Amino acid sequence: MPKITIGYITNTRLPAFQDEAFQRVARQLGIKLLIINSAKQAGIKAIEKKASRCALVYNSQVDLNSLEIAKQLEFMGHQVVETTRSYYYTEDKWFLYLMCLKNKIPTPKTILLSSDLVSARDQIKKFKQFPVILKRVQGFGGNFVDRAETPDQAVAVIKKFWKKGEDRFPIIAQEFVLSDSYRVLTIGRKIVQTARKKRFNWKATGGDRAKFEKFEIDRELEELIKKIIKFVDIEICGLDFAKDPAGHWLLIEVNSGPAYDFFRREYAAMIRIAMIHLLTLAKKKNLSPSERGE
Repeated sequence: MPKITIGYITNTRLPAFQDEAFQRVARQLGIKLLIINSAKQAGIKAIEKKASRCALVYNSQVDLNSLEIAKQLEFMGHQVVETTRSYYYTEDKWFLYLMCLKNKIPTPKTILLSSDLVSARDQIKKFKQFPVILKRVQGFGGNFVDRAETPDQAVAVIKKFWKKGEDRFPIIAQEFVLSDSYRVLTIGRKIVQTARKKRFNWKATGGDRAKFEKFEIDRELEELIKKIIKFVDIEICGLDFAKDPAGHWLLIEVNSGPAYDFFRREYAAMIRIAMIHLLTLAKKKNLSPSERGE
């Protein structure tokens, strides 16, 4: 029986240990993993030739080049996991806030700031949430997250983001919640791992595995996750939560291409679960609608 081939969009400018782990697990499962490297120059035909050999393509990155390749493949009719829609909508921090409002998901109060600095300063002043958190609507790893104590400091943060970033992405202002960071990893709509990072200052984001510990999911959080995954279009998803002063859960962010390395001993196991899910999706693609349960 021929091996199932799964495409794997990556970017070799970034750390390669995850790519190597995916390749190793794929071999163990009898899957052929075909690498599509967004960091290398490749024409439309070359990328299409690779993708045509794949049952589906998994985009493991959120850099802009990888997203362009994913868009190209979707346009040509290939199944891509995660979809570019999930990045441009679900992962967009402002749009996520709107979805939370619509679906009654508790989340910090948020406003979208004007691109005019005078207007933005006035918005922040009227927001009356100090200290206030500033975030770029797109970003990961806490690279575009900062805190401001006054409207003038907030404007300085916006200028810093614009200077630091590739583009002047829109920025949101968000209510500050002093809390540890609680990550829940879901794969195929099932909870597979939890990781709590204790804060050492106001910020509790980042990927230092030595500072993570597991936490139990209570009934309130379990019901919240069930509601969230109904509208979050991400197969392999990292959900970030915080706790408000009363101890209730707040959704902070959702992430495609989440980290698997919170706990070194579980790293390979998490990638194996992800790879098995991709294999299941690849096999399901070839079934008839009735066999898929549609």
